[in-house]
Amino acid sequence: MDLQQLADSFEPMTCIMSVQVFDDGSYGNIRIVCGNNPYVASIESPDNIAFSGMLKNKFIPDSPYEKYIPKDLNFEDACYRCAVLKKPFHTYIHPERYDFWVDMYMMPIAADEGNTYYFAYSQELTAGAISSRMSNVDANVASAVLETCIKLRGTNDFKHTMDEVISDIRDLCEADKVCLILTDAQKRSFSVLSEAASSPERNYPVEKYLRDTYEDFYDIIETWEDTIAGSTCLIIQNENDMKVVSERNPVWCDSLKKVDVHTIVLYPLKYGKATLGYIWALNFDTEKTAQIRATLESTTYFIASEIANQQLMDKLKEISSFDILTGVMNRNAMNQKVDSVIAGTDKLPPQTAVIFVDLNGLKQINDNGGHANGDRLLKQAADILKETFGGSDIYRAGGDEFMVLATEISEKALEEKIKQLRLYQTQPGSVSFSLGYCYSEGEIDIRQAMSTADKLMYKDKQLFYEKYPERKRK
Repeated sequence: MDLQQLADSFEPMTCIMSVQVFDDGSYGNIRIVCGNNPYVASIESPDNIAFSGMLKNKFIPDSPYEKYIPKDLNFEDACYRCAVLKKPFHTYIHPERYDFWVDMYMMPIAADEGNTYYFAYSQELTAGAISSRMSNVDANVASAVLETCIKLRGTNDFKHTMDEVISDIRDLCEADKVCLILTDAQKRSFSVLSEAASSPERNYPVEKYLRDTYEDFYDIIETWEDTIAGSTCLIIQNENDMKVVSERNPVWCDSLKKVDVHTIVLYPLKYGKATLGYIWALNFDTEKTAQIRATLESTTYFIASEIANQQLMDKLKEISSFDILTGVMNRNAMNQKVDSVIAGTDKLPPQTAVIFVDLNGLKQINDNGGHANGDRLLKQAADILKETFGGSDIYRAGGDEFMVLATEISEKALEEKIKQLRLYQTQPGSVSFSLGYCYSEGEIDIRQAMSTADKLMYKDKQLFYEKYPERKRK
């Protein structure tokens, strides 16, 4: 068979590739035997979208594929399945190493010679994602992805639904353990959002294990991007694959062997250019690799989108609930708390105190020293309240006024904290509080308690200005 003639018969950019197979069933070199003009142009032409992504820009027939792109275990697995197992393959993906999407098709061809097997590889490159191509998947894969999307979009309990999704992924992979880890590159931190295990003995808390076992597991997490090496994911199916990981990341590889991990799926959760976290599956069924890859390539796209949306909502909630200047909760959060207590959805325990606190002399400081000095004093006041009432809800009720909701506190302990606040200096320019509180050891009427504390605070403020008339507001 004239392989060059076969490649030239395709209009899309196409090459003929070969896979060498050893007697033990493992594979060796994967080569690009020949290519048609559009394919060669994708390597050699500066005007082609792929040009800058190539390791070399001169096409040499029968070269190992690694001459042009980094070694990619996912790509190799697809080549092997197509050429040797005679399984056609199609996917539409965005490898991290490229700034474009790849729509690839692999078709086995009847040109095998001894231990060398051949297939045709065609591709089309798109500058951005095309939704119609992303949805062009196997019916079983589409059904699994759609089910995930419906669960995520229809939920009122994000955490519970994500637990269901991760359990579904564990069932798909038939893995010992599947885990979704969220990461924060700026803080160099991680947390486990969801996990699922195949048996009770595998159902250990992953986050606790990682924190107990490693001094800083994020040191390993930040190596995963280089280990994935610009591909869409990392799938380790056998000892040969594990050798590749060992070369790229020996520390992580050794840690996997210590917990008897032989196979692993690792998918980054990407949203735009940001990595939100990873999904991993340990000791999965390698007979289902193709289905796992096809399903997770789409599923992780939607999971990442939902996580990003949830994080945005959490951020907006935080912004709407916290005072930016002082770092304590704002009046909006205070009103929501009071409303929920009145409605009975948030019950206060016995031994509850409502404390109103007002910063003395703030207007004078603003007028004489400028609002920057006033802001500094407000921050100091908030820090003092946080230090004194650590663990309690602290709100900036407005202007120079704060409210503290302290629960499970004895009256003696409360009085001691009030005494501490009164010890602060009363000279101009320093923090000085006027205080009022209402304490209850039984059921509390929060509106009445707030009213009582507020009146007592203003009475205390009146006494302060009688003692220091020079600091009275103008």
